[in-house]
Amino acid sequence: MKTVNLTRRGFGVLAAASLVTLPGYAADNGTFVSGWGLPSNLDPHQIFDVPMQTVMFNAYDNLYRYENDPPEIVPWLATSHTQSDDGLTWEFKLRPGVKFHDGSELTADDVVYSFHRVLGLKLAPAGAFLPILKPQNVTAPDTHTVRFVLSKPYAPFFAAIPLVSIVNQRVIKPHEKDGDWGKSWVASNDAGSGAYSIVPDTYLPLEVLDMDIFPDHFMGWEDNRNPVKKLAMRPTKETSTRILALLNGSMDWTDTNLPADQVDRINASKIAHVEQNKVMRIFVVRMQNMRPPFDNINVRKAFAHAFNYMGFINDILGGYATRDPAPLPDNLWGYPKGIKGYDYDMKMAKEYITKAIAEGANVKRPIELHVQSENDQSVQAAQMFQSDLADIGINLKVVPDTWANMTTNVVKPESCPDMWVHWVSAYFVDPENWVGQMYDSQFHGTWKASSYYTNPKVDALLRKARIGRDQADRAPLYEEAIRLIVADCPDIWIYNSMQLQGIANRVKGRRFCTVGQGCEMRWISI
Repeated sequence: MKTVNLTRRGFGVLAAASLVTLPGYAADNGTFVSGWGLPSNLDPHQIFDVPMQTVMFNAYDNLYRYENDPPEIVPWLATSHTQSDDGLTWEFKLRPGVKFHDGSELTADDVVYSFHRVLGLKLAPAGAFLPILKPQNVTAPDTHTVRFVLSKPYAPFFAAIPLVSIVNQRVIKPHEKDGDWGKSWVASNDAGSGAYSIVPDTYLPLEVLDMDIFPDHFMGWEDNRNPVKKLAMRPTKETSTRILALLNGSMDWTDTNLPADQVDRINASKIAHVEQNKVMRIFVVRMQNMRPPFDNINVRKAFAHAFNYMGFINDILGGYATRDPAPLPDNLWGYPKGIKGYDYDMKMAKEYITKAIAEGANVKRPIELHVQSENDQSVQAAQMFQSDLADIGINLKVVPDTWANMTTNVVKPESCPDMWVHWVSAYFVDPENWVGQMYDSQFHGTWKASSYYTNPKVDALLRKARIGRDQADRAPLYEEAIRLIVADCPDIWIYNSMQLQGIANRVKGRRFCTVGQGCEMRWISI
């Protein structure tokens, strides 16, 4: 099998064509080729989505990190922490001797700078902290201690700590302009301390990224005596291209949305197999509640009854998912027992649309549903939905789009699509990550809250749950909020995911965690 040099020009530029037309195209034994998607830029303080996990979990470190399955939060850059009795003051002790990729030492000042930067940019992971943390209340009492003083109790604070990647202020500050926190520079450069470092000048947004092993990573390499030396991130737009690349030895793993009809094909090969894991990842169709006709609850309920949930799960996903009628993973505390949601019922759909028309709702105009065009599953869901909605007189227009473009457009109600489809993954393990940030109206303008739904009772419940100290007190509040949300039907909730990923047989040592979806590479050998 031919071996080639996976440089930016040697592999990335030809990736889309060569992976299919040159069956012998393969990585060497020290290089791992990933088909996982890449973010629209490399700054973990600007972007926080599933593609960013590949960069964040490998190029950066956090105070604490989620590991294992089921996920548990473990010390990482911090060795321990304390919390005051009132829940407001938190102190984290850092391990000494941690090095950034440029060789400088990571200290408490870098942690302070990182949180100040997140709060200053007000993007991505900032949403979890902006309501309860002011920059002046993140301080460094000494070189290896970081102190946070919250403005009010916030139960998910510790669970959200792994959201923030710690960055090297010394390499960023020279590139700051007019208070921009150096975001243009970090968008395409390395400022981390992670197990792998970004190779300079290799990044092409959404297309190509190379990373090299960082031998001085603080965790050491004793647990993996033969780690991957180079990571070649080579996402492809077409599912068929990814699968062909896996089966001809050009790629070591696909993304995590492998079509179910390809599972048997890959497992029957001698070169790869499919790994499946249940993940805390819900699939949702959003409806813009501030825009007609979705400001009418009967329209929303008609649409909810017109989606063929089990047909989609069984026929398109091959049964590799569980029906989830609510905006929370069904395997997490706070999920209301026995909640029914909306079934596929075209008779009910017609009744609700008739009521809506009688109330003056205009359902004659085409309704746009934006889908991730590179993702077969989102396209298939939209096409199936389009067919059923036609039966009740709805003209659904499926609009191919990209994740980056959609998350940009949803920040304003006027540019947010009528409808769009996406997943909400386990960025941190607390109901706040899902229902809390999806349906509290204070988060309007973020992609998670892009239905622009408002219910004062729900706001009050979610905000009370946020300040509770004990899970036993918080869980009933989330359960009540979810029941109210489901009754209002602001969105269409479809399933809790079963992750399917094609992986080359030569890959050994992978460890799965639902947070990050198994993208952490430091355990892997070839």
